[in-house]
Amino acid sequence: MHYALSSLGPVYGALLCAVLSLCISAVVLWSLLRTGIAWRLATDIPNDRSLHTRPTPRVGGWGVVPISAVLIWCFAPALWLPVLAAVLLAILSLIDDRSGLPARVRFGCHVIAAVALLAVYPGGMSWWALAPVAFLLVWLVNLYNFMDGSDGLAGGMALFGFSGYAIAALTGAQPDMSLAYACAAVAGAAGGFLLFNVHPARIFLGDAGSIPIGFLAGAFGYWGWIGHVWPIWFPAVVFSPFIADASVTLLKRVARGEKFWQAHREHYYQRMVRSGLGHTGTARIGYAVMAAGIVLACTARGFSPAVQWWVVVGWTFVLCLIGVAVDLRWRHFQARPIEQSSEVRR
Repeated sequence: MHYALSSLGPVYGALLCAVLSLCISAVVLWSLLRTGIAWRLATDIPNDRSLHTRPTPRVGGWGVVPISAVLIWCFAPALWLPVLAAVLLAILSLIDDRSGLPARVRFGCHVIAAVALLAVYPGGMSWWALAPVAFLLVWLVNLYNFMDGSDGLAGGMALFGFSGYAIAALTGAQPDMSLAYACAAVAGAAGGFLLFNVHPARIFLGDAGSIPIGFLAGAFGYWGWIGHVWPIWFPAVVFSPFIADASVTLLKRVARGEKFWQAHREHYYQRMVRSGLGHTGTARIGYAVMAAGIVLACTARGFSPAVQWWVVVGWTFVLCLIGVAVDLRWRHFQARPIEQSSEVRR
């Protein structure tokens, strides 16, 4: 089947893979919602830390992961190990959603998946060089789960991010058709999920969707790096809005001595939603920032290594400015009720 797609040409083959994945994912998720099965599989009940107010099925992973896996096995069999690990992580997450698993079991399986990938594809590096890569992979596995809380955000970021990967795999100095088809399949499946996840969201990804997608974002990024499709910084810039939000929020909570593993509403995207931008406004800003990062990353690949790293530094500075702007808006929003109550008292 890989050769059948190749006969269409690289771009048309990737587009066909993405469209096919989108349609099948959308049909599967529509069927789950239409029949009511979605509610019996896994439902997210709102609490005081949620951004939504009504129970919502967490079945996005049922459409994104199996469809992506089947299409990747058909059209990009070289990437069988990352896909197999993603499927096993999805099954683990399904069990956790329904029965609950200890955190050490979940985290241990995330570590095993990352180590297995690096053990089979070491990229000619020693173990001490692979250790930080393994840490980053495990972090990305959990990152998507942290960010699956606002309508249209996680699905849109997956659509943009894996589309960026696919474009880069097609247009790089050393194109990788298998990687392009695999990323197109995930992007298409995420697009099918997004049809039901835009505000007001009818479904969320759930752990069975967010955990495997986070793993594939890291695994495909690593694959492209060791295959010389893109530089080491490329995946970080492509997914930089999610990475920056989750990482900075975690560091802030650790610095304050808080239990960072507990649910909260301190992410930048959560503050954006709560400060008046809403789900739609937050998603649009997130899409714009991610699209800008992808365009910048794809363009910078043609520069010299030194210039590339200056571009990364400059983009990091831009993200810092965005974070400061969100913080200022949040402080102003928090101060408004105080000002209004003061006026009432006067």
